[in-house]
Amino acid sequence: MSDGTIIRISGPVIYARGLADAGLYDVVKVGSAGLIGEIIKLKGDEATIQIYEDNTLMRVGEPVECLHRPLSVALGPGLIGSIYDGIQRPLPVLKGLSGAFLAPGLAGEPLDTQKKWHFVPSLKVGDAIGPGTVFGTVKETDSIQHRLVFDASVPPSSATYVAPEGDYPIAAPLIKSAEGHVYTSVSYWPVRSARSFKEKQVTREPLVTGLRVIDVLFPIAKGGSAAVPGGFGTGKTMTQHAIAKWCDADIIVYIGCGERGNEMTEVLTEFPTLIDPRTGRSLMERTILIANTSNMPVAAREVSIYTGITIAEYYRDMGYHVAVMADSTSRWAEALRELSGRLEEMPAEEGFPAYLPTRLAEFYERGGMVTTLEGKKGSVTIIGAVSPPGGDFSEPVTQHTKRFIRCFWALDRDLANARHYPAISWNDSYSEYTEDLIPFWDAIDSTWDALRTRTMDILKKERRLADIVRLVGPDALPDEQRLILLTAEMIKNGFLQQSSFDKVDMYCAPPKQTLLLSCILTFHELAENAIKSGTPLPKISALPIREKIVRLKSSLENENVQEGQAVIQEIRAAFSQLGAPAQGAVSA
Repeated sequence: MSDGTIIRISGPVIYARGLADAGLYDVVKVGSAGLIGEIIKLKGDEATIQIYEDNTLMRVGEPVECLHRPLSVALGPGLIGSIYDGIQRPLPVLKGLSGAFLAPGLAGEPLDTQKKWHFVPSLKVGDAIGPGTVFGTVKETDSIQHRLVFDASVPPSSATYVAPEGDYPIAAPLIKSAEGHVYTSVSYWPVRSARSFKEKQVTREPLVTGLRVIDVLFPIAKGGSAAVPGGFGTGKTMTQHAIAKWCDADIIVYIGCGERGNEMTEVLTEFPTLIDPRTGRSLMERTILIANTSNMPVAAREVSIYTGITIAEYYRDMGYHVAVMADSTSRWAEALRELSGRLEEMPAEEGFPAYLPTRLAEFYERGGMVTTLEGKKGSVTIIGAVSPPGGDFSEPVTQHTKRFIRCFWALDRDLANARHYPAISWNDSYSEYTEDLIPFWDAIDSTWDALRTRTMDILKKERRLADIVRLVGPDALPDEQRLILLTAEMIKNGFLQQSSFDKVDMYCAPPKQTLLLSCILTFHELAENAIKSGTPLPKISALPIREKIVRLKSSLENENVQEGQAVIQEIRAAFSQLGAPAQGAVSA
C-alpha cells in the first residue's frame, strides 16, 4: 500500500501528493477517519481524488492510503433484498452501528459473512473450469435460484477440489483449480467496467409492465432502454414504482441516485410489504435497492449508478431478465456537473461537463439482451427518470438521453394535474421497438398492430380537432368529426387511464389490453357506419353500451378475458337495434 498526504481540498475533491505508484481509479482511504475515495486523475506523484463520504473538517496534511484496486462491488448470495448506498455499504447494518446518521469512515460488509448458504455443486474433481462455467447453485430466496458462474477473469483450468453439498458461509472455499486458485461464492467486479458476454441479440420480447399506454402504444423490449422525463409532480417516480412492481422481469434493481429522501423512503417502506403477483411472495425477494438520496455526498451519487448496473449485469449473467430503475439521471448528471466544477474543467451547455453524452452512452449501452458466457439468454432493461427543470425537454440531459434510448415516455403536466395516471403523453412519446415486438403480440392477438395504429390515428386527429373546438365549439363540427372526439375520450378514460388503487385495474394483462381496445374500436367503426346511414351522433352516444365499455377496465378480471368477448357481441347487438349495418367493424 502507498502513503500520500493531502495538499488541497475542494469540497468532495481533494488533491494528494506521494502516490507515484498508484493507478487511475484506484480506491484510497483518506484522512484519519479513512474515508473511501477514488483516484480520478494522476500527474506524476500528485493525485486528484473524489471522496464518497462527507469530508467536512478534513484538513491539509492528513494521510492518504492507496489500496491498489479499482472500486468494485461484492457479488454473491445475499444481494437480493439488500439496501445499499452508492458504494455498496449495507445501510441497515450501518444504522445498527451508528444510528440514523452515518459516522465518517464507517464501513460494513456488503454481504453477510456469517450466514450459511446451502451449496449444491455442479462440477466434480477433474472437470474443466473457465469463463461461463457454472460451479454450483444456491437458493438465494424462494423466488431466485442463485447460479454461481465463473466470470471472464477466471483463467481456463481444471478443478482439483469441489466442496460437497452442504451449508457454507460466502468466504468458504468451494472450488480449487490446478494452478492453486481458490474460489468462493463471492467475487468482485470493478463497477466502471461492463461485464463480459458472448454476443448481443436483437430482442423480440417485450417487458410487460401492465400499464396499457406503455405495453400497447409505446412498448419497451427486454434489454431495451427508456427515459421517463417530466417536470416536478408529473409522476416519474410513481411510474417507475409501478413498473418495478408489475413488470415481468426476474430481478429489479432500483437505484435512487440523488432523488429526494421522502421518495426513496416510500420505496424502502412500501416494497417489503408488497406481494409479487407472479410468486405470491414479498416483492423484496427479487429486488435490490441502491439508496443514494440528494442529501448524500454527490460523488457517491455519481458512482451509485455504476454500482447498480454492475449488480444487474451479474444476475443477467445467470440467465435472468433484470430491470434497472434509475431515479433520476438528472440528479446524477448534476453530480457530474458539480464534480467537474470542482476540477475546474471547461463547462459545456448549462454548466454540464463536455463528456456528459459519453457518460450517458456508457450507462445506457450496458443494457441489452445478450447470450451469456454460459450460453444462456439474459437481459438488462434500463429505465431512467429525467427531471428537466420546469419540464423543459430541450435541456441538455433530456436531449442527450434521447440519443441513446429507443423509448421515450414523456410525462405531461396537464395530464398529471387532471389526475390522469399514468400521465404519459400520447402526443410526445414514442417507441422504436414496435416493429420488433409484432411477432410476440401476434401470438396473443393478431390485430394488435392494427389496433395500435388505428388508436394512434384517432388520438392524432383528436389533437388537431381540439384546436378547432376551442375556437368554435364542438357543435360546429360534423358528426364524423364529433365521433372522433367521442372515441378519443373513450380511449383516454376507458383504456389509457388506469387506477393504481383499483385491484382490478392496477395491472392489465396483454390479452385484456387488446380486448379493451377491440371493444372501443368496434364501437367506433360501427358508429361510423351508423352515421353514414343517417343515425345522429347524440343517439349513438346515448347507447348504454358506451358506458359499459369505458367501465370494462375495472369490471373485467384479467383471468376472465374470454368473458369480455361477449361485450363485443353486445356492441354489435346494440347497433343492430339502431338499424345500422354491423359490417366493417374491427375484428374481435
